[in-house]
Amino acid sequence: MVLLSPIPIRTEKILPIKLPVVDLSTERSMLTKLIVKACEEYGFFNVINHGVSCDTVAKMEEAAFDFFARPLPQKKQLPIYGCKNIGFNGDMGEIEYLLLSASPPSIAHFNNISNVVPSNFSCSVSAYRDGVRELACEILELMAEGLGVPDRWFLSRLIRDVDSDSVLRFNHYPPTLNKHCKDKDMSPSHTNTNVGFGEHSDPQILTILRSNDVGGLQISLQDGVWNPVPPDPSAFCVNVGDLLQVMTNGRFVSVRHRAVTNSHKSRMSVAYFGGPPLDACIVAPSVMVTPQRPSLFKPFTWAEYKKVTYSMRLGERRIDLFRNCTS
Repeated sequence: MVLLSPIPIRTEKILPIKLPVVDLSTERSMLTKLIVKACEEYGFFNVINHGVSCDTVAKMEEAAFDFFARPLPQKKQLPIYGCKNIGFNGDMGEIEYLLLSASPPSIAHFNNISNVVPSNFSCSVSAYRDGVRELACEILELMAEGLGVPDRWFLSRLIRDVDSDSVLRFNHYPPTLNKHCKDKDMSPSHTNTNVGFGEHSDPQILTILRSNDVGGLQISLQDGVWNPVPPDPSAFCVNVGDLLQVMTNGRFVSVRHRAVTNSHKSRMSVAYFGGPPLDACIVAPSVMVTPQRPSLFKPFTWAEYKKVTYSMRLGERRIDLFRNCTS
């Protein structure tokens, strides 16, 4: 659950971690094995040599920082802008954000409101969206190959679909210096002191995350332990979503994570959440279900799962509601 006020989290057990790094220039058969291993053991990995140009990323970040630097009354003119409140059920965090559909018509709409967003926002975000969507599809196809699924497009076609319900989220975490932080030690345990976006798992298929060089992401591979992930501006951070856990029959795990603020520096992250069409049936392919590993989850549509997601608090484990009774 997201904290309702900037309460220090120093008392929690913090254990820094280094995520697996997947180089997409690696030979393909080895690459598929590395991705599957990372998804089974961590649910997260960093990807390098990803094909998204530095210029595309830089222009997107420039446009986003330009928007977040604008006066609050101006930002509030956008219905997709939020501050503090996360979702509809009382969750809050030290954050401001933009949440928009990743469909071309939705992003093109920003051309008509240039008095609110930077003039280059639509163009920059569209180019970025195209780049990370292709990256997500490439990774999903590599996953399918690594899992031995004959139809290697069974995941990526859901994101390529014209009705794909994918989302872009721009998160800005202003510095939150407080009385508990009297020094300027820049290690994660000293500077990351308040919850910006609380504990949760991502409901979609796959997340492609880009952040600047300020730390804040923490994952939880063990109950009660949080693992800070060092930022790497040259890489994208990839993580398994709830739907991918279901569609791999539990081989991949959607790991819970959160974002904490930095005491002295502003952090921005941009997440591409690859989602299927609303009417897509979410079920593991037959090759993933065996007598030794029966189906762990009931079939459902993305619309059904999305409805449950928005009806619950951020930190609740919604995926458990769809488990088979025998699993």
